[in-house]
Amino acid sequence: MRFVPWWAVLSSGCAPLLLVGGWTLAAVVEGPGYDPVTETISAMAADGASGRGVLSGALVALGVCHLVTAWGLRPAAVAGRVALGCGGLAVIGMALSPVPESGGSLVHGWVAAVGFALMALWPVLAAAWPGAARRGAAWPGAARRGAAQPGGVRPEAVPWGLRPALSLAVCLLMGAGAVWFLVALHRQGAAGVAERVLTTAQTAWPFAVVLSCGRRGARTGSRTG
Repeated sequence: MRFVPWWAVLSSGCAPLLLVGGWTLAAVVEGPGYDPVTETISAMAADGASGRGVLSGALVALGVCHLVTAWGLRPAAVAGRVALGCGGLAVIGMALSPVPESGGSLVHGWVAAVGFALMALWPVLAAAWPGAARRGAAWPGAARRGAAQPGGVRPEAVPWGLRPALSLAVCLLMGAGAVWFLVALHRQGAAGVAERVLTTAQTAWPFAVVLSCGRRGARTGSRTG
């Protein structure tokens, strides 16, 4: 991994494991009274829930992973890295603002909404859009300081995880997943399934972007010697 530090590779790879492992273990602690198909993940971290400690700890660790990944994802645009880091803070905020045993929590709801939005938007904000000035960008072929490159970054030099078309497609798919979750939640349907699909995709995408940056760098490095 030439253009992304090893600790960012580790943090991005651990993130989906923490999420899935956290809700799986919390569901075991909760017992058969919890229905993962219809009930949300937050229900296991609510006040008085048996799995609160397990899930809250996993969410805090997940948020820290996003912060570390955002810090180390040097090839991405700064706006995307900031959005990813703030998404990590939102995850920590969700863990620290559990819903009550009965009813909802306005704070938890707002923090969750902001977190979902940031994790859906950061791929587009991190992408290398045509004509963008990427001086000093950490991938081969990017414009360097003092080097004039009127056309901006060459498309073939951009890691696939940061290419605009794919980043936009990922953003739209995550937006569709959020709509699915909201509709299922409103209609008391398979909200648990929808939330798990959405959060898994949002948590795994940073790892995919990190891998794309590293593989691109490795291939280029092998050619240039």
